[in-house]
Amino acid sequence: MTDPMIDLPEAISKSDDTDFLRELIQDAAQRLMDIEVAAVCGAGARERTPDRENQRNGYRPRRWDTRAGTIDLNIPKLRKGSYFPTFLEPRRTAEKALMAVIQEAYIHGVSTRAV
Repeated sequence: MTDPMIDLPEAISKSDDTDFLRELIQDAAQRLMDIEVAAVCGAGARERTPDRENQRNGYRPRRWDTRAGTIDLNIPKLRKGSYFPTFLEPRRTAEKALMAVIQEAYIHGVSTRAV
């Protein structure tokens, strides 16, 4: 399992001011995903317990657009079922595009029947 403490002065001294917030968000998101997956599996990474219900099966990359910039996440995969982080919104970009099209149609006066 990951170390629950972050050495903040060391993290600040190692990175630029512009990248510090993005790295901090990325680290917090990865730790949160590890905690959520450990709860789903019934055990932490590389931990053997009789209560284990599922196992990890690698990671899949995903880009997460935030106000601090784009963050590259490694979302854990499971052998049985699936996992999606609670702090991410699925299909958000598709929903944004759909809302933009609807707004544009409304502005141009397109009827709802034509839409």
